[in-house]
Order: sequence, then structure tokens, then C-alpha cells
Amino acid sequence: MTQRAAHAPQDFQKMCKQAERDHESKKLVVLIERVKRQLQERGTGPVTAPKPPMAVLISGRMRAPAPSRSSIFER
Repeated sequence: MTQRAAHAPQDFQKMCKQAERDHESKKLVVLIERVKRQLQERGTGPVTAPKPPMAVLISGRMRAPAPSRSSIFER
């Protein structure tokens, strides 16, 4: 007789959610590949990932560090 591992309900729910995420990831990969294939068939050339806008890059470098939350009390 085969013994089954008894998982706690929370573990089972976590496993189900992980399985759903894995399934969605696989569907997304298939969709991306299909779109790439369609774009190549149209003759637009190889598909590359888009670059982030320059404003995002510049604002990320110029941003001042966040003030310490405890600085008010350090006197």
C-alpha cells in the first residue's frame, strides 16, 4: 500500500498558487515566442527588448538618498 504525504492545507494552497504561476509563465513564454515569430515573418528584423526611457535612467542617478527616519531623534 502506498502512503501519501499529508500536506498541511496552507502548504497545499501555496503549491497550487505556485503551479498557477508556473503555468502562467509558460503561457507567457509561448505567447512571446509567437509574437517574435510573427514579427520576423513580417520582415521587421530581429526582436530585442526595449530600452528604458532616458528620463528614468537620469532620475535614478540624480535622486538624493532617502533621509534616515531616525535622524529626527539623533540630537
